[in-house]
Amino acid sequence: MAAATSPPALPGLAIVGGGPAGLMAAEVARAAGVEVDLFEAKGSVGRKFLIAGKGGLNLTHAEPMPGFARRYGVRAAEVGGWLRDFGPDDLRDWARGLGVDTYVGSSDRVFPLDRKAAPLLRGWVRRLKDQGVRFHVQHRWLGWDDAGGTLRLATPDGERSVRVAATVLALGGGSWPQLGSDGAWVPALEARGVDVAPLLPSNCGFDVGWSAHFSARHAGAPLKPVVAHWRDAAGAEHVLQGECVATATGIEGSLVYALSVPLREAIARDGQAKLWLDLVPGRDLARLRRDLARPRNGRSLSEHLRRQAGVDGAKAALLREVLATDALADMDRIAATLKRLPLVLRQPRPVAEAISSGGGVCLEALDDGLMMKTLPGVFCAGEMLDWEAPTGGYLLTACFASGLRAGRAAADWLQAAGR
Repeated sequence: MAAATSPPALPGLAIVGGGPAGLMAAEVARAAGVEVDLFEAKGSVGRKFLIAGKGGLNLTHAEPMPGFARRYGVRAAEVGGWLRDFGPDDLRDWARGLGVDTYVGSSDRVFPLDRKAAPLLRGWVRRLKDQGVRFHVQHRWLGWDDAGGTLRLATPDGERSVRVAATVLALGGGSWPQLGSDGAWVPALEARGVDVAPLLPSNCGFDVGWSAHFSARHAGAPLKPVVAHWRDAAGAEHVLQGECVATATGIEGSLVYALSVPLREAIARDGQAKLWLDLVPGRDLARLRRDLARPRNGRSLSEHLRRQAGVDGAKAALLREVLATDALADMDRIAATLKRLPLVLRQPRPVAEAISSGGGVCLEALDDGLMMKTLPGVFCAGEMLDWEAPTGGYLLTACFASGLRAGRAAADWLQAAGR
């Protein structure tokens, strides 16, 4: 009987996942002289990166440190360490090295001059290939063999196995599963004893439970500008101005995304979250009461609100969602509600609909180089790690920075092992 053949061995580092974290890990490891093979489940790399840049690639943010690092909440210390190696200014310099200059927009968000993601990605992949990185698309990671030293990969030609000395996993979180970030890696890591926090929706919308009438007529309507008021677990009130959108089931948009973590945590803790919206932030309550107290002269309530308070459309319809019919005759009550309209948020939208996800591989399960403590030679980077951040360039910046940290550490580990 012929002896079983061993799967082929890769000469250096295997990277699984072709998003920004995986590509950055490939770049720095190759620059350190390590042979690099990158495996991507989809037919091309950077698909979520391209979609994120469809309306204008928000590459990073111009907020200075240490405020920038504080955007990562409970993980500010850990992510701040990555950012010391590769922060927002480094990211802009790196893009410039690919021929992509950037500018700071009015909200301090940083964009390429042409606002496009595709030229940056194309240039990056071209440079990586020129530097010797080998790309393997349509290779979906299935986990390891029983011994743990061989990657199992699903390909169009059947399952492929490769022996590796070191691996960087950059498999994404649980959002945008159609682009590859589907969280399917969780069971494989948990089976190896890796601590993984449940994947949760982040930068997401929330369900309110509108009436059928409001949902049918106002889904997709912008609510701007508004000021959100909410209370934290200690009862302290917070305020933030921005914009949001009414959806068929609730609300979403940049303002809501910025509050997604405390709102999600309140729902987990209390079964619901309470949010109050000031729909007319340009007028104080006293002025609004005076304006609405003017004679209606036979005009409908809708016309009176439009003329005297500038409130119409979805904002006016929200009054009918939260006030009883008899209260709509009380202008003082209407004024108070317009300045502090109460919403009860029932649940976040599913993680598959979120812009990003929280949870993932617990940072306590990794060493400072993002290598798993229980799996020597296996490193993690990107959104599959347990950190989260608001939109505005903070997500992408940390993905790049973690990829650099993991790629450098993997190269050092291989070289120390003489491989």
